[in-house]
Amino acid sequence: MAGRGKTGLKKKIMAVFGTRPEAIKMCPLIRELQNRPAFQTIVTVSGQHRQMLDPVLRAFSVAPDYDLSVMREKQTLADLTAGILSGLRGVLEGERPELLLVHGDTATTFAAALAGFYVHIPVGHVEAGLRTYDMDNPFPEEFNRRAVTLLSRWHFAPTLGAKKNLLQEGVAEDKIYVTGNTVIDALKTTVSPDYRHPELLWAAGSRLILLTAHRRENWGEPLRRIFRALRRVLEENPDVKVIYPIHQNPEVRKIAAEELGGCERVHLIEPLGMADFHNFMAQSYLILTDSGGIQEEAPSLGKPVLVLRETTERPEGVEAGTLLLVGREEESVYQSLLRLLNDPHLYRSMARAVNPYGDGRASERIADILEKETGARAKFSETKV
Repeated sequence: MAGRGKTGLKKKIMAVFGTRPEAIKMCPLIRELQNRPAFQTIVTVSGQHRQMLDPVLRAFSVAPDYDLSVMREKQTLADLTAGILSGLRGVLEGERPELLLVHGDTATTFAAALAGFYVHIPVGHVEAGLRTYDMDNPFPEEFNRRAVTLLSRWHFAPTLGAKKNLLQEGVAEDKIYVTGNTVIDALKTTVSPDYRHPELLWAAGSRLILLTAHRRENWGEPLRRIFRALRRVLEENPDVKVIYPIHQNPEVRKIAAEELGGCERVHLIEPLGMADFHNFMAQSYLILTDSGGIQEEAPSLGKPVLVLRETTERPEGVEAGTLLLVGREEESVYQSLLRLLNDPHLYRSMARAVNPYGDGRASERIADILEKETGARAKFSETKV
């Protein structure tokens, strides 16, 4: 591992992340910080999503200063967390940044915040305050984000609802900033009206459902129920096609092949790069997902989202009408899909709802706050979200 030396009077900030969703949301912020003369920005990645992480880094031209490369075959969550905690300790002790930035709710997020706490480095939590208040949904993310709240000094909440959650848990109001979500910043750089792809040419002229399903709590029978509901919808709607960029997890792939294999209007494809996926979303008719980040991204593109979960830590999207929680039961998924496909009024209302997750300037706001908090002057006003 290699790192940069100290640079004059610049404030040293270290950003730590490890998964593809974290990278998509942190890279716009890192680029903003790198453009600020007040900061020396150090990037550390855990490698928690090795194959899916690197393309995002390349897309944003972000080069890690440190790479922990923690992924091992068949390791447990405990193994992963311990590896990140152990690997990061030496990096933090060697660099001694004035602030450690983490994002969201992954194992990397939790382990990095804990490592910062152990060596007395203040932690700033980007995308703070999301809650389901159900430790099993999603697992282990709900624990991770709540634990990181306890370990953080500054909380960058994407919405007023997230801020309210933090206040209810006793976080001081002067340490919470509502900034919007940095994922909206990323979309501004990736979506193009001229984008073309062979899979989208295959789907041309159809109503395209873009599917993502991979969450741990959906493994097994819940995935089978979801896929069976989807097949029923396809049998009744010949103008509908499905593209499923399938997760690398072998259990997910096995079930998808068994339930969706051989269906001519379903294409199971390899995971897409960040820019490709954003453009697939832009050209889809609707999105069926158990992902968290997609719940924030799709509304900016005017795409209704059916969420394959019992709860969501992003209730603002449900309240705004951009998201609909449909659960994981076959009949619920089936009926919800049919309704959205056959009810033009519902479709229009969801497609036209205002995105509650910000205006694409979250990174700028967070950088302004950090300049102020670390001693530089900055002008800041909370976003209207």
